[in-house]
Amino acid sequence: MPTPLPSDGAGPAVVIDGLRMAYGATVAVDGLDLEVARGTVTAVLGPNGAGKTTTLETCEGYRRPHGGTVRVLGLDPQTQRRDLLPRIGVMLQSGGAWSGVRAVEMLRHVASLHAHPLDVGMLVERLGLDECGRTPYRRLSGGQQQRLGLAMAVVGRPELVFVDEPTAGMDPRMRRATWHLLEEMRADGVTVVLTTHYMDEAERLADVVHVIDHGRLIASGTPFELTRGTGYSTIRLVVTEPFPPGAPASLQASLGPDTDVRPVSVQSLLITGPADASTLATVSAWCEAHGVLPESLSLGQRTLEDVFLQITGRELSA
Repeated sequence: MPTPLPSDGAGPAVVIDGLRMAYGATVAVDGLDLEVARGTVTAVLGPNGAGKTTTLETCEGYRRPHGGTVRVLGLDPQTQRRDLLPRIGVMLQSGGAWSGVRAVEMLRHVASLHAHPLDVGMLVERLGLDECGRTPYRRLSGGQQQRLGLAMAVVGRPELVFVDEPTAGMDPRMRRATWHLLEEMRADGVTVVLTTHYMDEAERLADVVHVIDHGRLIASGTPFELTRGTGYSTIRLVVTEPFPPGAPASLQASLGPDTDVRPVSVQSLLITGPADASTLATVSAWCEAHGVLPESLSLGQRTLEDVFLQITGRELSA
């Protein structure tokens, strides 16, 4: 992957200080503080409606902050937008191309707007666009539109690229091709900020993960720090019949305050606690005492999805 143009900046790539965005009585972003270090892949995670897209669109200059400040590469995305735009790439979750334009024609047009674009043929090959290069945008599949959107975002050799759900709709082969491309960009010094609902994607790519819920930052750290750095493990308890009323609270009382019990469904609980055999033994004893027949009882390290469910109480796709 060819290197981006030299950067003359220092310090964080993105600094968000007290960002507030409200639409009538609805507060989308509520005093958010967040930084993105240069040369990293940073994942911004959260349930739908958590404020992720609004935050990114403010960084990209599409929305004006209602409160607080945003600086991207040391610039104000509103008042210094003309200086900022040549230095960033933006991959929207959908759209970004004219309905009737052919895929490769659109990519070549975007490349022509930059002084030192990447080789279009290289991007077409890497992202599998040769298979649909003559197809109008409106007839592309969702995955093909995502691949074209990513190519358009990176063709100008950005210092910083924002990618919103970069592999949504892609097959496994193209997901991995996209991951490799983003990893190569990071190795060449490009900063990547991404949102995703695929937790394996965040764990694979991200140097740092920020979790947002209800417009606030509720957790930050490396994937290791969030999932394995606490000495905690998870137990997934799946039973053959729905749990009796009050089961989570009853099991919580048996396990004690150092363990967290969360219902995943009417027949499944996620238990997070100290990584030792006694927790598993207590769960087994509770099942026997309450006449609950386990279908499966599995012990393992926490995943980002486990962490997300624990701290937000909501599924990732909620």
